[in-house]
Amino acid sequence: MMRPYVIVNCAMTPDGKIAGRERRQVRISSQEDLERVKKLRASCDAILIGIGTVLADDPHLTVKDLPPEKNPLRVVLDSNGRTPDHAKILNQNAQTLIATSEDCKKTWKNAEVVRFGKGRVDIEQLLSYLYSKGVRKLLVEGGGEVIWSFFKEDFIDRYCVFIGDFVLGGRDAPTPVEGDGFPDHQPFRLKLIDVERLGNGILLIYEAARNVE
Repeated sequence: MMRPYVIVNCAMTPDGKIAGRERRQVRISSQEDLERVKKLRASCDAILIGIGTVLADDPHLTVKDLPPEKNPLRVVLDSNGRTPDHAKILNQNAQTLIATSEDCKKTWKNAEVVRFGKGRVDIEQLLSYLYSKGVRKLLVEGGGEVIWSFFKEDFIDRYCVFIGDFVLGGRDAPTPVEGDGFPDHQPFRLKLIDVERLGNGILLIYEAARNVE
């Protein structure tokens, strides 16, 4: 299958949380990391998030100072069509694609809709479609269930995680990768390729072990 190169980017606390127990958006990245993320977004053809992130954070998912035609395509995994009609991701600051399951009939103004898979979006079909549309580099920004689904299907090529300088704790606080998890004897192998201090935190960059000799 021809598919885009997939980069996962996230920020977490030293205790492995991406938000607190209330699951509200918390700024973990330093200013230096925010600048890095801005450049990373601008270098990608598309940025993908799940419906949970849309409902929790209502992001614009655009790169500041870029005109609409230069912004990456915004992609939402939304199997059951729950994206609100007023969501910021539906503004005209960039193109938007919403991927639903074949069972969903919802449409949205200012968004292209594609339907792949029964019950939930078939990511393999979606990636193939994105590649056919010219997407060669895809940035996945979450949330944890979405990132898990990409790890589970072995579609992740690079994993970038910024580790901040405060602890949130909470047994129910979300983590970067959720889902069912891999068996203890069969984890998803990564290769650390770079480490960089960015302000009050540190950036770790991994490649999927299959990509590294």
